[in-house]
Amino acid sequence: MTIRPILRYPHPGLKTVCAPVTVFDSSLAALADDLLATMRAAPGVGITAAHIGVFTRLTVLELDRTDGMRLYVNPEITWFSKETMSHVEGSVSMPGATDEVTRPRSIRFRYQDAEGGMHEDVADDFLAICIQHEVDQLDGIFWLQRLSRLKRDRLVKKWEKAQVDNQA
Repeated sequence: MTIRPILRYPHPGLKTVCAPVTVFDSSLAALADDLLATMRAAPGVGITAAHIGVFTRLTVLELDRTDGMRLYVNPEITWFSKETMSHVEGSVSMPGATDEVTRPRSIRFRYQDAEGGMHEDVADDFLAICIQHEVDQLDGIFWLQRLSRLKRDRLVKKWEKAQVDNQA
């Protein structure tokens, strides 16, 4: 397990639509392990391969260490509930920046496991929010795009100022 460098906002790679995984081998498992190590070091609860500059549809979540890692290969959301919920979100690519995002409370989705097996599942509440956030990233949609223009502009200015202050 190697901790990899994370792309930082506004890196153009964070707008990249990721390609589907087509090869299910030991290199995919190694990439998943690296993602987990990188996410834990960040720290975060979710990360995609895109966050480390590998533009393939792979995401890892670990909402709680006791639950363990959840690996989703080629995840695709197939249904969104009309009921929504708001939750404070951020990104390992923009450490320290957070804001409230409203998303559907429940989803249905399909994905493959590390061996290529197909699965369908449902998710509610925090898990649903996390999956939507990471699938957005795989689709080249950085979480800031889910904010109003005013909230986004204010947050980006605050984050950029913090980056300058940290370098001083």
